[in-house]
Amino acid sequence: MATRRSFVAGNWKMNKTPDEARTLAVALRESLAGYSSCDMAVFPAFPCLLPVAEVLRGSNIAAGAQTIYWEKSGAFTGEVSGAIIVGCGCQYAICGHSERRQLFGETDQTVNKRIKAALACNLKVIACVGETKDERVKKITHEVVKRQVEGALAGLTAQDMASLTVAYEPIWAIGTGLTASPAQAQEVHLLIRGLVREQFGTSIAEALRIQYGGSVKAENAKELMQQQDIDGALVGGASLVAADFAAIVRAAK
Repeated sequence: MATRRSFVAGNWKMNKTPDEARTLAVALRESLAGYSSCDMAVFPAFPCLLPVAEVLRGSNIAAGAQTIYWEKSGAFTGEVSGAIIVGCGCQYAICGHSERRQLFGETDQTVNKRIKAALACNLKVIACVGETKDERVKKITHEVVKRQVEGALAGLTAQDMASLTVAYEPIWAIGTGLTASPAQAQEVHLLIRGLVREQFGTSIAEALRIQYGGSVKAENAKELMQQQDIDGALVGGASLVAADFAAIVRAAK
């Protein structure tokens, strides 16, 4: 079985002005200086990418964008291309976050287009999947996650997979204070790894990092990340406080 290096990422969502984001980035750089037990990245709002990336340049924390548009350039008001993201000093892009799916019409097909655009710019990708509360109550979690994973990975190559992380984020646990139990999360992570194994083979499936996202806090991070198939966390609210995010990072296996 492959040894996977943990990956903890902070999604700042629509929070922090550029000055506030810079201050948070400085605090994170200082509090996690020299820490090398897992990979780390933060995802500020678009106007904050450049100042945050400048603060983090040369550190052990990467910067990334919360989404990406699939066209290289053009008359697409309000969208941001991979070239712009890379030019701001970013190394990552999130594709298919549940809030993008719920609030802004994201589909499995557009998630796939965004992933391919990011990979074409040599960005690493966190591809998000996860079910709603209603879907879990109906006991169709596996069906939903299978559809999302297959849609996200459609047309990707084995080489592409080396730049991909999958984040399982049950929508009912995001910003609600609810968290999937370690057993619930592990069950879906195992499903995702199995789906990747079917499509790309055992070695790629075992190397793939799968994060958990959904009200991750310092108090529950260690137990979640001790599960065999949970390789880190995609952190929301707790990533906006340097001490809280650092505590989650240090809980990674």
